[in-house]
Amino acid sequence: MTAQPSGGSAADVPVCPRHPDRESYVRCQRCERPTCPECQRPAAVGIQCVDCVRAGAKSTRTARTPFGAVASAGNAAPRITQAIIGLCAAAYVLQILPDSNVTNDFRFAPAYATAEPWRLVTSAFLHSPSSPLHILFNMYALWMTGPYLEALLGRIRFAALYLLSAVGGSVGYFLLANPSNVNQWYGGAVGASGAVFGLFGAFFIVQRRLNRDTGPLIAIIAINFVFGFLPGIAWQAHLGGLITGLLTAGVLVYAPKPNRTVMQTAGLVAIVLLLGLAFLVKIVSLPANALY
Repeated sequence: MTAQPSGGSAADVPVCPRHPDRESYVRCQRCERPTCPECQRPAAVGIQCVDCVRAGAKSTRTARTPFGAVASAGNAAPRITQAIIGLCAAAYVLQILPDSNVTNDFRFAPAYATAEPWRLVTSAFLHSPSSPLHILFNMYALWMTGPYLEALLGRIRFAALYLLSAVGGSVGYFLLANPSNVNQWYGGAVGASGAVFGLFGAFFIVQRRLNRDTGPLIAIIAINFVFGFLPGIAWQAHLGGLITGLLTAGVLVYAPKPNRTVMQTAGLVAIVLLLGLAFLVKIVSLPANALY
């Protein structure tokens, strides 16, 4: 007489579809296929296999903020804000090195507006080497506003806002600077203040769009703008950055939801063209020897 096995045949043993060499007695709650420990994923009830989890992720709509950014759980790092602060800090270290020419080579001076147009941007990452409070104040203001705006607008939109506000600050200084004033025209200006005022303006627009209180913010903008008229401070850049920030934020937060990205992109391009037009109008009105 031959002994018979107590269980069923080997063909009856459940195995993981992804790992056929593994016996798997736990089944996925969605597809009910056997699932080995490596392929199991915790679910609200029981477990799901990795394939069902992936399929579910593809079918789930991504949560977004009212302005089109991917909504985070509140713990996403403000990478663009951190990067800007890091660049400003690194530039400041280079500025204060002995015999450094960084400030002179990259500050924005209206006289160099056409010969070296990159100064429109680079000047926003420089600060007065003789005044640590200059960079400290601007970075503090950036940290107070940047993460909030970056989370609502998204990293790409926030980066566009900052850069456009920086350029708008330089263009504002260029438009309002007096060619006969040697200090203004050839000395130029440095600082992230124009871009920071752009963020102030954007903060105001965002709060208005969300129906939140803007009274304290208006007071902060007004106080800081008044301080801009103190000697040695370029109020023209503050004004240019503020106006540009208001316009840019208006485009980003009031764009209609259908085709929002297209409308936002078109609006940003329009602002770039507007800044360029203002820049060219100023150039045409200048004396022939005003620019290098």
